[in-house]
Amino acid sequence: MRDEEQVRMATERMAMVFTSWGFPRMAARVLMTVMTADEDALTAGQIGERLAVSPAAVSGAVRYLMQVAMLEKEPQLGSRSDVYRLPDNPWYEATALKNDLFITLANMAEEVALALGEDTPAARRVQTMNEYFKFIHEALPKLIDLWREYKVEHGLD
Repeated sequence: MRDEEQVRMATERMAMVFTSWGFPRMAARVLMTVMTADEDALTAGQIGERLAVSPAAVSGAVRYLMQVAMLEKEPQLGSRSDVYRLPDNPWYEATALKNDLFITLANMAEEVALALGEDTPAARRVQTMNEYFKFIHEALPKLIDLWREYKVEHGLD
């Protein structure tokens, strides 16, 4: 049987982990609230009630989550309210969006390394950063393919 107090505490702890990784705190709390809801989608009012926060706090958080493809907004039939739901695979979506960031960072690091001059300690450090981001950019699509296979093998689709 679902223990609401345990769910709330675990949700808050998970949100704190996301926050420690740089995720905005309210966005992390909203994400975990939607993720742990038995309902397929929640209104901003329902999210606010569950978190005991204002509609304005929820509004900013859902806007952020939609920008990073972790939440989708749909009109609620027969109402002026919208509902928020997770995309089919929010982790894949968010990760895939980050791949462009990795190649941008690689290109910027290469530019910095060139500006630092050849064969200096600083240039070598920045060039290593460049290579790391290029590696991640190239490896991420393969990793996502492995994730898709894993989901099928484990009946997660």
